[in-house]
Amino acid sequence: SRLRAMIWTILLIVQGILILFILVSKRSRSEKEPPLDKGVIPWLGHALEFGRDASKFLTRMKVKHGDIFTVRVAGRYVTVLLDPSSYDAVIEDSVSLDFTRYAQVLMDRIFSLRLPHHNPAVEKAMMKQYVPILIPSTLSLALLCGPAQKQLYMAGYLTHFEGEQKSNRTDPIAVYVEYRKFDNLLTKMARTMLKPEEKRTAHSVRVRLWDLLAPAGLGEGSGSSTWLRCYRHLLQEEGADEETQRRALLLQLWATQGNVGPAAFWLLGFLLTNPEAMRAVKKEFSKISGQDSAQCPLLDRLQHTPVFDSALEETLRLSAAPFITREVVQAKTLHMADGQEYKLRSGDRVCLFPFISPQMDPEIHQEPQRFKYDRFLNQEGSVKKDFFKGGRRLKYYTMPWGAGTNGCVGKHFAISSIRQFVYLVLSHLELELCDPEAQMPEVNSSRYGFGMLQPEGDLAIRYKPRRSH
Repeated sequence: SRLRAMIWTILLIVQGILILFILVSKRSRSEKEPPLDKGVIPWLGHALEFGRDASKFLTRMKVKHGDIFTVRVAGRYVTVLLDPSSYDAVIEDSVSLDFTRYAQVLMDRIFSLRLPHHNPAVEKAMMKQYVPILIPSTLSLALLCGPAQKQLYMAGYLTHFEGEQKSNRTDPIAVYVEYRKFDNLLTKMARTMLKPEEKRTAHSVRVRLWDLLAPAGLGEGSGSSTWLRCYRHLLQEEGADEETQRRALLLQLWATQGNVGPAAFWLLGFLLTNPEAMRAVKKEFSKISGQDSAQCPLLDRLQHTPVFDSALEETLRLSAAPFITREVVQAKTLHMADGQEYKLRSGDRVCLFPFISPQMDPEIHQEPQRFKYDRFLNQEGSVKKDFFKGGRRLKYYTMPWGAGTNGCVGKHFAISSIRQFVYLVLSHLELELCDPEAQMPEVNSSRYGFGMLQPEGDLAIRYKPRRSH
């Protein structure tokens, strides 16, 4: 009788799952809704292909359906918009579309963090206040040790988490080692695709990082930067306990360090594999070096580098691939730039993926796969801002920092950090490829949607101090 009951229980569960699959799969496209592509696997839909290589998958969907379509991904329906001329219809709508809900989902999945009373607007205002103070500190720390990503990580970590006193209470190398383990699992955590062993690793790494970061921001004598103490105070005002504050510090570590290092890697790699670009950037930097430092400090001189800025913008065009995601909290009619209208259902998600368009769109950027350091310069050397699609001048022709009220608040800090770092490296070191014919490594295709792409391999170089230094 016990076996019979077990069999009936199993049958009921299977039946329930089948009914659920049928209900979930029942959705069909209504009038004026975007093209619907549910995939062939019940509930999962396109989740596996989306997770393996979102860029490849969404490019295929764009060819099949056009600039707007809805796909099923692990039980959720996501409307993807790939027309940059229509992006403002999503970015500027804070009534029907919500930014914070999905952000809270990711915070819970990745950082095991819940901030129910968090006010992002107040945090952004605080960050804007302290970013100018942090930038000079990074300059003095940018040549510590190791490869580009590690150098900038160490400089950024010491600037944000150790402050002027550079407290020795926490070993920065230990934080870096654990952080790399954490970052390697980030996309799987976000998509809840961790294997059992990876779940255990993710948990232990998080706990280790929470412990390592715990002293940061505790009082005037801790060696922490002012902004971190203010961040702790903000969390306390919002009712966050000590454990929640420690977890939030890991979020800040990733937010401040997760993208700058990879961006510096790609930029130096593109310069090393494109000699003409390297010569142009070095020539511009040599003019800066020759200026009187007493009359014009280095930080001020580095604000006028159009050639470098174009090379950086081109690097970000090729390697910055974040999703811009919103939850549809009430039904909305989306008005496209071409006059078309599409209905969005409450409960769905909307996703923009600027990496595909505008950044890799051949109609906007000729030979989009190729690095052209002067792509964002006019012939006379001024900044180029006129890019077109379908005869329409684009407001968004590259979007590495997002846009609107939810754009990256650390943009100025990130650009200044990368500019200072590359200037110092090229001014103090002689660099060359170990293999003169070496090409840039492929990207880790699982990282699409999560900020800067990561390389699948290394780019081996030789370096030595420049004689003048």
